[in-house]
Amino acid sequence: MTENVQWHGSLVTREQRWGAVSSEGIIVWLTGLSGSGKSTIAMEAELQCIVAGRPAVVLDGDNLRHGLNSDLGFGEADRNENIRRVGEVAILMAEVGMVVLVPLVSPYRAARDAVRERCEGASLRFVEIFVDTPLTECERRDPKGLYAKARSGELVGLTGIDAPYEAPIRPELHLRSDGIGLAEQVALVMGLVAAPSAEPAE
Repeated sequence: MTENVQWHGSLVTREQRWGAVSSEGIIVWLTGLSGSGKSTIAMEAELQCIVAGRPAVVLDGDNLRHGLNSDLGFGEADRNENIRRVGEVAILMAEVGMVVLVPLVSPYRAARDAVRERCEGASLRFVEIFVDTPLTECERRDPKGLYAKARSGELVGLTGIDAPYEAPIRPELHLRSDGIGLAEQVALVMGLVAAPSAEPAE
């Protein structure tokens, strides 16, 4: 499929790109159930980065499904392709020195690990954040009304109800919603973004 496709190198080095924006690229992957708070955390972190003068962007899964991934459904194969495509876009953006925040349910561990491997192969930092909010709380919030539809039988294949979610085994950051507010969650994410490297945190 790629036999007639050749990678074109650049006259600009990564160091030059990052130096131009005074920022190192990083991919921050937030995974968790729908309604767990991933996008809320990511958007607040994006704002804090921008205010601090660091280029950042949120690659929201729903937004991307309006364009880049509008041809994909929600079966396992399409979900994995969705993650692969978003990962490739995130890599391109991190290459130019952006903090790329990716709040995706991304239910399958192997697909997330594949993105991590691509990042590591490109010598880019990839940090996985598990937004660990109990299903009962996600259902209570139900910002998109998905759980209500799933419980009524109107929606089939919702992660956490009748489709699996494979939690990260060793994420760089494990955010539990009980006893910690949004400000504290975002502060932990920002600390991870600012650190040159980080050990898994609880």
